[in-house]
Amino acid sequence: MNNLVFPNQTAFYKGKVRDVYTIGNNHLVMIASDRISAFDVVLPKPIPFKGQVLNQIAAMMLKATADICPNWLISTPAPNAAIGRKCNPFKLEMVVRGYLVGHAWRTYSSGKRILCGVSMPEGLKENDPFPTPIITPATKAETGHDEDISSEEIIANGLATEKEWEMLSRYTLQLFERGTSIAAKQGLILADTKYEFGKIGDIIYLMDEIHTPDSSRYFYADGFEERQKKGERQKQLSKEFVREWLIANNFMGKEGQTVPEMSEEWVKTISERYIELFEKVTGETFSPEPLSREETIQRITSALHHLNI
Repeated sequence: MNNLVFPNQTAFYKGKVRDVYTIGNNHLVMIASDRISAFDVVLPKPIPFKGQVLNQIAAMMLKATADICPNWLISTPAPNAAIGRKCNPFKLEMVVRGYLVGHAWRTYSSGKRILCGVSMPEGLKENDPFPTPIITPATKAETGHDEDISSEEIIANGLATEKEWEMLSRYTLQLFERGTSIAAKQGLILADTKYEFGKIGDIIYLMDEIHTPDSSRYFYADGFEERQKKGERQKQLSKEFVREWLIANNFMGKEGQTVPEMSEEWVKTISERYIELFEKVTGETFSPEPLSREETIQRITSALHHLNI
């Protein structure tokens, strides 16, 4: 969908997969596009209904955690659109890990036992649970890759005060506990995820999407223990299957590599997998709601009017 224009719009930002419109000084319209990225590269073809899937999961999860901390979301006027408060973001990703997987496992298997200043116990194997979840923050890079950072470095570099860090950490662990509980009801294990926060005045708000398959890694609970005992790969619910397809086709986002051709059949398969992810994570049946550009603009404009934004 090409760039839209809304009343009282003051700025526009196009991210890898989302388009963000600033309305006045205090509000945002966020469109979750059907673009898909992997290895920091936007792939050449959009995935039908991906934006709707992520927007609706995020809205559901933000509502399910609103008693833990304030969040940015005000309304979702269209399937792939959200209106919310504009926050002054912390330049941090609050990554929280309940299991030794992904980046944590790669660090661990290289022989290191410290990640972002946090100690990891000896004797673990890939996908084992940590005794208690750990927070391994990363800097929010404007360009390039995010970098690991310790809580001491965060405070020393002025990315958050000590008091703010304590609040961010508390919110992160409480949100992860809630996400773990929601996942368990669906037969899933929330292995790791990330949260982003910002401030309005002195109040900290949860921002962005949460507990979606793009920002989280889920395992299937059924058979998890058995697979761990046998040293088998765990069944994951995430967009890892897209990365695996790219790797199998010799693409990891490195210089000189070419994004492989995406057939219509493969695009359809990815779309079906995202819909499956929605239904597994939420326990609800997905209802595709394709809207034209004009319908999307009309719904968002009407919502902004009713909200007096």
